Amino acid sequence: MLLNDFFKIIEIKNADKYTISIEMNPKHVIYKGHFPGNPITPGVCLTQMVKETLEHITNKKLQLVKGDNLKFTAILNPEIDTFVYMTLKTKTKEDGLLQAESIISGVNVNFFTFKGSFKEV
Repeated sequence: MLLNDFFKIIEIKNADKYTISIEMNPKHVIYKGHFPGNPITPGVCLTQMVKETLEHITNKKLQLVKGDNLKFTAILNPEIDTFVYMTLKTKTKEDGLLQAESIISGVNVNFFTFKGSFKEV
């Protein structure tokens, strides 16, 4: 689990979609190997952040079953962008899967866009 160690949820606002304020942990051990002196948030960690945030919001254990569209559009260096934002829209489909669309961004940059489906486990 990355929540509360690799990243912390600071605030969640809900309207048509969730807006989540996140604090990254630039001292996390992952950055010692990715990369020393130039920390870059791995794409798999960005994907896991979406999953764990969705689990936190729904209070359900989820498994990613399909990643329809994942785009890594900018480097997220946690020393530069310690505070980031996630938008998250969800919809339960007829087959029971939870469809999610998310963007992780900074002040003037989108780092990651995600569209995929999860099932409850």
